[in-house]
Amino acid sequence: MFTGIVTDIGEVIDLELRGDLKARIKTRYDTNTIDGGASIACDGVCLTVIEIGPDWFDVEISAETVSKTNIGLNKWFVGKRINLERALKLGDELGGHIVSGHVDGVAKITHMADEGDSTRITIQAPADLAKFIATKGSVTLNGTSLTVNEVAGDTFGVNLIPHTKQVTTWGDSKTGDALNLEIDTLARYVARLAEYQNKI
Repeated sequence: MFTGIVTDIGEVIDLELRGDLKARIKTRYDTNTIDGGASIACDGVCLTVIEIGPDWFDVEISAETVSKTNIGLNKWFVGKRINLERALKLGDELGGHIVSGHVDGVAKITHMADEGDSTRITIQAPADLAKFIATKGSVTLNGTSLTVNEVAGDTFGVNLIPHTKQVTTWGDSKTGDALNLEIDTLARYVARLAEYQNKI
């Protein structure tokens, strides 16, 4: 489990395609505290650490994961910056919302506009996921917990303050970018309950 509060910006420093995709990610985390088999959210995708170095860790990404996330659409490349978050430990502060690291689909940035020091971003969600996104609800995009400002059909808006752009990769974003989208778990269960009640 994660919270959607990014704690490091990693950098892809090596990629190797050998059936699955193996990626080496440079990090500022103290890798002495990372165990083999640990889960780290990489741009919102929960990945398992398979090898550790002094300032890097390796993950193996299945073809299924590549095809269902923006790893395939944005084509991870050497030098790419990605949002990182280590898994929650008992007693950690829950600063964002409960995030599983299981990407539900890929959304797309359709519009960006600066408003003062902040940036307003309009995002198009996959049609089958739009019903789970609500005004003032939570959503996870590229591993970042964000509050939804408004919803119109299959599009919704978020606002990025300067701090968020500095401590995540959102400062690199541009129109047309594909985003890993994870809907709020609570929204999923509320929708499922409503669906069940309508049948009885």
